[in-house]
Amino acid sequence: MQKIINAHCHIYPEKIASKAVEGIKSFYDLDLELYLDGTVEGLIRDGQDIGVVHYLVHSVATTPEQVHSINTFISNEVKAHEGLFTGFGTLHPDSEDLEGDIDDLISLGLKGIKIHPDFQRFPLNGNRAMKLGSLLQGRGLPLLVHCGDPRFEFSNPDQMKPFLEAFPDLTVIGAHFGGWSKFDEAASKLAGIPNLYVDCSSTFYYVSPEKGRELIEKFGADRILWGSDYPMWDAKQDLERFRKLGLTSSDEQLILYENAAKLLKINEYK
Repeated sequence: MQKIINAHCHIYPEKIASKAVEGIKSFYDLDLELYLDGTVEGLIRDGQDIGVVHYLVHSVATTPEQVHSINTFISNEVKAHEGLFTGFGTLHPDSEDLEGDIDDLISLGLKGIKIHPDFQRFPLNGNRAMKLGSLLQGRGLPLLVHCGDPRFEFSNPDQMKPFLEAFPDLTVIGAHFGGWSKFDEAASKLAGIPNLYVDCSSTFYYVSPEKGRELIEKFGADRILWGSDYPMWDAKQDLERFRKLGLTSSDEQLILYENAAKLLKINEYK
């Protein structure tokens, strides 16, 4: 069975997982049933049947006060599932001690950062994002950014491009092909920027296989990570959609495993 890294997974403590999943559904005004429960064990069950050997796990702080507790939770789950998880911490741009928060998450063993400008209500081309980027550049922490929303102008390609250009030494992973619902604009404006990778989470349910292949060709198979956006989508179904794109086996392997393994320094790529 082909090895797979699921590079986009939200996880929550069991006592709040159901509420968190409902919050996702409400935020995106989704008219669908989210039946995955958002727990750690639910994530592992979701990936077992398709050959997932590693998960990039994270969560997002909607207030500065949540940052330490979320990062501690992610760190504890990484330690409890040694070798299975890489944990990204969260930051909030309104924290009074962003530098201290970064030092704290590094001390917790977390290997990168996840931010969500639309949840957290700050534009990527604004002063708060620029302060965050300046503190992260040179720290060796990849930054995973939710990108794209037709309702807001926080994380769309016009906001992402100046952020990427301001911090050329900061590795950024633009979720959802760098701009959910604005895929063509993201490919036109962002593809080829040297410090940008993208993930393909929450995309193939939305676009045709032809459009999916086109996006991969524009960004390049060596710059793309596969992720299911757990608990949004069933990993098996999302993988089936991915395999309908008709990619070469070498491109599939890059996207499903090798790119993430190199970026996250997993196993043989350490």
